[in-house]
Amino acid sequence: MNTTHTNNTLLPEQQAALLQILKTRFEKNKNRHEGLEWANVQAKLAAASSAEKLWSLDVMESTGGEPDVVGYDNTTGEYIFYDCSAESPAGRRSVCYDREGQESRKEHKPADNALDMAAAMGIEILSEEQYRDLQKLGEFDTKTSSWIKTPADIRQLGGALFADRRYGKVFVYHNGASSYYAARGFRGSLRV
Repeated sequence: MNTTHTNNTLLPEQQAALLQILKTRFEKNKNRHEGLEWANVQAKLAAASSAEKLWSLDVMESTGGEPDVVGYDNTTGEYIFYDCSAESPAGRRSVCYDREGQESRKEHKPADNALDMAAAMGIEILSEEQYRDLQKLGEFDTKTSSWIKTPADIRQLGGALFADRRYGKVFVYHNGASSYYAARGFRGSLRV
């Protein structure tokens, strides 16, 4: 992860660079957020209360997630960002599902796990429903896969869920939570 930030905030020049990246992506992918205007998103991001959210978006970006707006919650007044990179974010791969899975490995432990990384980034790992919603906006994970939120009953039995797109369809699978692969990472969501 990008360690050039301090106290989960960005310097003004980092904020400006990030906002330009987000604006360009927003304008290039209007199908992901029909009816939403960049000026409103930017105003929300510029609010003093959003400084930590900007930091989270920057870490999503620096780990290869290519975050973009995928919706707006009328109830809370929040914009919803998902990682929209074509493949599972490169800077978040080769990780077990959670700390328990990571610590259960006797040898060849990965450096991190998806749930702890997401928490450190200030984001939530996508649920199955969110993952399927993302896949309605394009074709994602056609060569990789992404860990998704796993229901407690499955996790208690040692399993974890991941998903991908193959043969034009979205598939959800299971694996041991301690497993990890070079082509599996995780996608996150953030509300601003």
